Amino acid sequence: MTTTSTPSDQTRALLMREREVAVEPAPVPQPGPHQVLIEVAAVGICGSDVHYYEHGRIADFVVRAPLVLGHEASGTIRALGSKVTDRSVGQRVAMEPQETCGRCVQCLAGRYNLCPQVSFFATPPVHGAFAQYVVLDSSRAHPVPDSLSDEAAALIEPLSVAVWAGRKANIQPGDRVLVTGAGPVGLLCADVARAHGAAWVGVSDTNDTRLEVARSRGASQVMNVASAPLETQVEPVDVILECSGATPAVQAAFGVAAPAARVVLVGLGAPDMELPVATIQVKELWVTGVFRYANCYPAAIALAASGAVDLDGLVTGRFGLEQVEAALTASRTDPHSLKPVVYPGTDRF
Repeated sequence: MTTTSTPSDQTRALLMREREVAVEPAPVPQPGPHQVLIEVAAVGICGSDVHYYEHGRIADFVVRAPLVLGHEASGTIRALGSKVTDRSVGQRVAMEPQETCGRCVQCLAGRYNLCPQVSFFATPPVHGAFAQYVVLDSSRAHPVPDSLSDEAAALIEPLSVAVWAGRKANIQPGDRVLVTGAGPVGLLCADVARAHGAAWVGVSDTNDTRLEVARSRGASQVMNVASAPLETQVEPVDVILECSGATPAVQAAFGVAAPAARVVLVGLGAPDMELPVATIQVKELWVTGVFRYANCYPAAIALAASGAVDLDGLVTGRFGLEQVEAALTASRTDPHSLKPVVYPGTDRF
């Protein structure tokens, strides 16, 4: 194993049960032959982290034992496994927080996000990155240029979701694209749509503060659907990226879809909801879902490094490891909170 001097112990934040986090010592993990040891620099708070904190589960994924949350992460490689030859100690990386078998039909087809054996950070029982050190397969530790901050490198993860959504939607230059839901992923989907050459990118939400953020990032039009129905505010569109997961938003989206439009369900909503099947058939709409991403990190890093997507501008709060609970509750305590970031190497800000 190639390494620099690293401590034997670290500190990490564990979700003990609903709404209870404990910061505790733990051994620094040792990398396997194909893994790297990463000193964690920054971790973004995702809606899934908040959901686990508040409810202790997401669908069938249940927190049954103390769990380290956090999967939007960046850091610096501090040690290499014995068979790692394509990474170097000291490299700054964005962490793609999943490991897969590499042998199943889905992996071999390039859809490793659908691998039945996938393990994903902060998804029970797999620990995440609210820790000072983590280990990760070297192929999932993506080097980033010095021009990207630690925060931006961490947010390559949600940007990869948006890149995957854009690919699934096959956005073309000149398309009219509607993004429903102005959370971080929705805002990034709007950025990706513009990068694809969309002629018009609209964003809808019920939160005026977030809609103003969308406008400031270049949205062609923003629509508050709490004040008027979506179909009264927008002409038919070629692509819909549904990022809210809210049943009314999903249903309303089909009403503004142009014939042969592509509808991509990005936000995870209710397990069952009514959809206008007749509309889908008569308009010949193409409807698909998105589950995480595959092979998107290089493109996401290039987009961020080029300046086409501003990741630093999403950050609205910074927290040390002792302040993880404040970061997880920021969306409830601060109406302007968009993307809190935790620094595991710091106790508090």
